[in-house]
Amino acid sequence: MYNNNFRTFSEYMKKEDNALTASMEDYLEMIYRLSMDTGFTRIHELSYALNVQPPSATKMVQRLGELGLLKYEKYGVIILEEEGKKAGEALIRRHNTIEDLLKVLGVAERAILAETEKVEHTLSDETIKCFEEYVDFIKKNPDVATRFNAFRNSEG
Repeated sequence: MYNNNFRTFSEYMKKEDNALTASMEDYLEMIYRLSMDTGFTRIHELSYALNVQPPSATKMVQRLGELGLLKYEKYGVIILEEEGKKAGEALIRRHNTIEDLLKVLGVAERAILAETEKVEHTLSDETIKCFEEYVDFIKKNPDVATRFNAFRNSEG
């Protein structure tokens, strides 16, 4: 019997509860990272960090401002609103969780950032929570990680 629950990737990627696109999430996450120490960042710092042109960064920052996530005035500083801070913090946590899981699984260090970036926008909060719990379990039970690594090495 055929299971008729499959959808195309684009159907799965339609956000039910989140108005932010993957690109918006990347910008918000980076703005949060860049403003952690000072409380603000600037367009040139953001565009440099994301490898985009300043006009592209400006357009996205203006869109995020329209959503009430940050304050920005032309040629000024970018300051996250409370909602933007919460979202940025959640995005960093999600990123770090995926990165931690990939490390636990033995993904090559040189590939971890790219793989994290590819995966992070495609997973639900529920799945991320499962990843967090698994990584926490492995950290509290290092013998499991040791046995897993021994298994991987013996299979290769």
